[in-house]
Amino acid sequence: MPVPVGAPASGHLGPAGLLVDSEVDDVPQADRTRITGPRSLLYVAVCLILVGLNLRTVFSSFSAVLTEITAASGMPVLMVTLLTTVPVTFLGLFAPLAPGLARRFGAERTLLVAMVVLTLGLAMRGTGAIGAMLAGTFAAGAAIAVVNVLLPGLVKRDFQHRLGLMSGLYTMSLCGAAALGAGFTHPMYAATGSWQTALAFWTLPAAVSVLLWAPIALRQKHVRRAQVVAGPSVWRSPLAWQITLFMVFQAMMSFSVFAWLAPILRERGVDGGTAGTIVAVSIVLQMGGSLLAPALAVKLSRQRGINTMVALMTGVGFALSIFGPLGCIWIWTGLLGLGQGSLTAVALTMIVLRTKDAHTASHLSGMMQGVGYGVGSTGTLLVGWLHAATGSFAPAGLMFLLVGALCAGFGWRAGRPRFVERDDGATV
Repeated sequence: MPVPVGAPASGHLGPAGLLVDSEVDDVPQADRTRITGPRSLLYVAVCLILVGLNLRTVFSSFSAVLTEITAASGMPVLMVTLLTTVPVTFLGLFAPLAPGLARRFGAERTLLVAMVVLTLGLAMRGTGAIGAMLAGTFAAGAAIAVVNVLLPGLVKRDFQHRLGLMSGLYTMSLCGAAALGAGFTHPMYAATGSWQTALAFWTLPAAVSVLLWAPIALRQKHVRRAQVVAGPSVWRSPLAWQITLFMVFQAMMSFSVFAWLAPILRERGVDGGTAGTIVAVSIVLQMGGSLLAPALAVKLSRQRGINTMVALMTGVGFALSIFGPLGCIWIWTGLLGLGQGSLTAVALTMIVLRTKDAHTASHLSGMMQGVGYGVGSTGTLLVGWLHAATGSFAPAGLMFLLVGALCAGFGWRAGRPRFVERDDGATV
């Protein structure tokens, strides 16, 4: 089996192997971020990790105080559904724009503008006015989509000599962001008595990231680039679609955790602070799964078994969080966390295990993000719709059993040892 794209030469796939450079087709190739010395490189590393720590709080913080928001504002069900669903949809809609923006303006400056938009979006969301919350949340979703695409490439480009360490820190920053949003938003509400203040707080770390990254981004000398390397026909590849659908069902469960797990626990009688802590711990457990699963997957000649197992763990863990005895809720959410972290990581690992070169990997990654997040956002939509229609999360529990089974089925297909080809999209 060839060494996966981006993996260390030993063939061991750590987090570094999951970083796909969206600028790989650019000519001339993008230069490394201009810095003046080792301390400057450390400064860049800190900035990129801080950026990562802002990419999931918009999803998990809202759900942590959703009960208080609906009680205080009388927010209609449609608005709640939009605020939980559309940001995830925007991850798919706006992700394809990121490479083109980076070619025209430079990855560093595009990242800076996206973080400014994210900061403004979070600030608007914290006003409490429904229209402003809607606009702010949509802006935040679009900004995160762009950063999601560009940040891994910057980490890979600037830290080749410390790629394992930096990519591990980057992976943990994403999980850490979701855990912070889930765990600290409700305590801030309890301390201030204002859900608007609890949501607006997350503007601060985003603003700090902007202020720290601005000097780096503004000093870059950018050369406008062109995309002259023809991309692979991944859209015609059956294998690419199997991998993408694996990602779709993974995303349906992943973002439903951020949006609905805390309200599910609250409806079961768990108080707000404890619910936030349970969700945060579940997300922290995702870190362990996301770090261990790729290393195991790459050692296997085929990944059918691990793909199926982690998909079923996630679906069953989610269902048990709804149906299982409340006294074992830490076990159910722990199972969900380990399964979800592993599932997300092995879905991304399929990009590098099923492609032979960086160009194909980049285009497959774009396909997976566009379709995966765009269609995967229907998971949060369906949960909201089912709850509104029935007054219970029980139908959502049944839905997650079905989604987990479908995810396992496509994971089984994606786990076969074959490759997406660049010439005509066929598999061999």
